[in-house]
This record gives sequence, C-alpha cells and structure tokens, in this order.
Amino acid sequence: MYIYDEYDQKIVDQRVAQYRDQTRRYLAGELTDDEFRPLRLQNGLYIQRHAPMLRVAIPYGNLTSRQVRKLAELAAKYDKGYVHFTTRQNVQYNWPALENVPEMLAELASVQMHAIQTSGNCIRNTTSDQFAGVAYDEIVDPRPWCEIIRQWSTFHPEFAHLPRKFKIAVNGAKEDRAAIMVHDIGITVKLNAAGQVGFEIYVGGGLGRTPMIGDLIKPWLEPEHLLTYLDAVLRVYNRYGRRDNKYKARIKILVKAMTPEAFAAKVEQEWAHLKSGPQTLTDEEIARNHRFFTAPAYETLQGDDPSFLAAIEASPAFSRWVDRNVFAHKVPGYAAVTLSLKKHGVPPGDATVEQLEAVAELADRFSFGELRVSHGQNLILADVKESELFALWEEAKRIGFATPNIGLLTDLICCPGGDFCSLANAKSIPVAKAIQERFDELDYLFDLGEIDVNISGCINACGHHHIGNIGILGVDKNNAEFYQITLGGRQGADAQIGKVIGPSFAQEEMADVMSKIIQVFVENREADERFIDTFDRIGADPFKNKVYEGKPAGKAKKEVEA
Repeated sequence: MYIYDEYDQKIVDQRVAQYRDQTRRYLAGELTDDEFRPLRLQNGLYIQRHAPMLRVAIPYGNLTSRQVRKLAELAAKYDKGYVHFTTRQNVQYNWPALENVPEMLAELASVQMHAIQTSGNCIRNTTSDQFAGVAYDEIVDPRPWCEIIRQWSTFHPEFAHLPRKFKIAVNGAKEDRAAIMVHDIGITVKLNAAGQVGFEIYVGGGLGRTPMIGDLIKPWLEPEHLLTYLDAVLRVYNRYGRRDNKYKARIKILVKAMTPEAFAAKVEQEWAHLKSGPQTLTDEEIARNHRFFTAPAYETLQGDDPSFLAAIEASPAFSRWVDRNVFAHKVPGYAAVTLSLKKHGVPPGDATVEQLEAVAELADRFSFGELRVSHGQNLILADVKESELFALWEEAKRIGFATPNIGLLTDLICCPGGDFCSLANAKSIPVAKAIQERFDELDYLFDLGEIDVNISGCINACGHHHIGNIGILGVDKNNAEFYQITLGGRQGADAQIGKVIGPSFAQEEMADVMSKIIQVFVENREADERFIDTFDRIGADPFKNKVYEGKPAGKAKKEVEA
C-alpha cells in the first residue's frame, strides 16, 4: 500500500499545526462560529446532535495494522471506546471534545493518516473495491490510480470551494463493488483488445435528494490523460454548477440540465486547453505509484488445501461462514475474508477499542499486516491462506466479527441517523436492530439468499437507501419519525434507483413491514431466485398490496419533499 514520502508527511504535519492554531483562536474568542466553521470542516470536524464528530480519511479503504491500533488508541483516549466505519470507507469518532481534535490529528499524522477533505465542498475521499488487487475477477488493480487521484485532489487550489461536495469512485473488476454509477465521477479501469490500460468515465451519478445514475461521457481515455481530463470535468462543473441553491448544486443536476452530450462537449472544449499539459502523467510517475501496490510475499500453494476442505466437511458452522464471508482470491491457496461488523444487537459499522486491537492482531497474524474497509461497513483481511481460515474463524468468533451474513438481509447498511446526526429526520439504528432481531435465524437467512437492505436517517442518503434492494428512509411527519420504503434498487453495471412504494410507516411497524415484504418474496420466488430477480419479474404491486393490507389508502410523498 502507499507509504508517505517526505512531502506527504510535511503537508499533513503543516495542516495539523495550522488547525491547532485555528482551534486555539476559536476557543479564545478570536474567531466567530461562522469564521471557524469552514476551517473545522476542512479538517473533517462536524458539530452533530450531541457532540462534535471527526471523520478520518481511509484512502480507497486501505489500512495497516499499525493504523488500526492508533484508531483504537484514539477511541480509548478521546472518545467513548468505539469508532464507526462509513459507506465512504472512512472512520468516524462521534464524541471527541473540540479542544482535543488537534491532538487527535497530530497522533493520526504520526501513522500517515489525516482528516483533510473528509467534509466540505471539495473532492472527498476516493473509494474503490474492497477486494482490489486480490479479486479473482479483477481486470486491472485500481489502487494505483486511486492514489494518483488522491495526490492530485488533496489541496487542489482550484477545487477547494466547489458548488457542492464531490465524490469519485474507481473500479477495476468485472463486478462493480465500488458503486461507481452513483458517484459524481465513476471510473472503470479496463483493457482494450491490445491489452492496453484505459478508462471509462461516468459523470453525474449520485444519491441524496435527487438520486441519479451516472452517464458515460468518455468510453476510452488513455492513462496519461487521466488527471487532465478529470481537471476538465471539475472546471466545467466549477464554472457552470449552481451556487444559488444547494439542493441543485451537485454535478448530477448540471449534467441533467445540460444533457450528458452537451456536458461532454463542454468537457472536451476545456480539455483541449489541458491535454498534454503539465498534469499529463509520465510513464515514470505512473510506475512510481504502481510500485507501492506490488503483491506481498505469497507462498507457492496449490489451492484446495486438504485441512481447509476437511474443516468444511467437519464443521457446518465453519462451512456456512466460508460460504458467506470468504471471497475467491486470484492467487491459488489464498482467500479474502470479510469480518462482519453486523452482529445482532450492534449498530452496523461500529467497532470497539478491544475489537480494533484484536483485528489488528489478526491482520498481522493472517494477512501481511493489512486490512480493508468496504462501503458495506465491514472489514476485510485480503490475503489469508486457506490452511489458516479455520483458525481465523475461531478468532473472529471470539471478538464478534464472524457473523456469517455477508450479502444477506442482516448485513444491512445503516447510517448513524438521528441518534447522532443533526441532519437526520429519524433514527436508523433502532430500525436496523429490529430487523436483525426479527430475522435472527441463520438457516432462514441462508434460504432467503442475497438481499441488500440499506437504511438512511434522512434524504442525504448516507446509508445509500436508494440502491438497496429494500431501502428505508427516515422522514419527518408532523414532527414524528416515520419511514418510507423503496424497492428495486441495486448497484453494479445495472445500477438502478429504488422506487417509493407508498406512504411511510411508524418505527414500531418496520419489523412487521419487512416481514411482509419477505413473505411476498418467498411466496412468489422461483427456484433459488434472488430477491431482486423476483421483484423484477413480479413488480412492486404484490409487495405494495401486502404491506398496506388493511391500512387506509394514502399518497406517498416524493423523497425530494421528505
């Protein structure tokens, strides 16, 4: 993974010193709230419902065990003993004291971490596939290109004050696990017929108040032109994006208003002034970044390890975990393992100090000292020998990270919601807990198969509810918390936004509503159909009729009015 050079460390240390002085001046009354607000946001600090929240960047989801130990240390020292992993492959502290944040940032800098550009109207943390570099279906490792984008976007002076926040995702595998179609810019790294690397560029995707799927505006871009072309896209957005209305300021609104074709033409015009200019990537610079992402010291193994196969045969529980939590590796004899942060009764994405310290030990023992964070709010050990999977499973059980539910209904994505976030209309965590408790029978979950459930506490869609097969959105209804249901959403190459099926429900109804949706699925399912395939075949009406059975007819508000 990428290691800071002298320049990287210098700019991060300088930012820490700068923010330390800004905080001192604010606490001394030398800066007003309005003056301090953009300064703290540039350093990842929000003021939430109960306390400040610090969001720390995890570039493209990659961590070392040393960094994880530092996250644990900070949670014990400055917070309430836990952290929260987000859908943006970042990590959040929900209870730091404002005056302690400069110290936290200084300690993060000591392990090559920071909170720069994790908030504000700038280019945010670039995200990618949690299995990048090891996936069996990978075409090109996207991580070197993510790192190039990170270096280009950090402190970019022209894009520090965009019309709105800006998110980029990069995928290099056959399956899109980075959800590139719902990002401001989505990039697919690909190979042409001659085996040369290039990019597809999608623009104008996004969730939130007006969810949209991105449009392909550049089917093939040579690698040396990556940054100049991205620069052109951002310049067009910065020039034409609306600043008079924050609800219409995202690039997706601009692309829709212009049309994708007209927007692409504007980008080409701008790119003509930048192409082959100073930001053109040289072969040497591309090679320099790729050197940080070479394969670890894999052993030469045959695969299908006898002890691994024997353990599967001997232990149904281990076999079940392998089926759901172990992902095929491109190197024979190895596997990638997802450690589930979705144990029943625990807020999705949360990890305690003790769990972080334990998982750092697991990374050192089983996976070359590295971990990944997925946008599904789980942790990944990417390079585990098959012969050691049983031992890892036993250790993961001990710390509560071995729930065999990856991809199943209880592996739900959930934002912190109204328990923490001042923007939220409703709580998310109690709904997630109620659903997990209702569907706590593992055999039944396995029988149901893959179902993506996503929960957001407000229209900002931090829980990505629009692309859940079943999406749940918290709304304010007469100063009470209610929840809308969307069905049919999905991510990937066939990404689609879910549709609201009707009026909202009270919190205490949500577990029953979910049971009725699943009942319709089970009654109409053919063979081993996935939920989304059954939904596509029978449509929304059977689900709608069931969940509103016996309820007075009503009209659903559009999400944009929620």
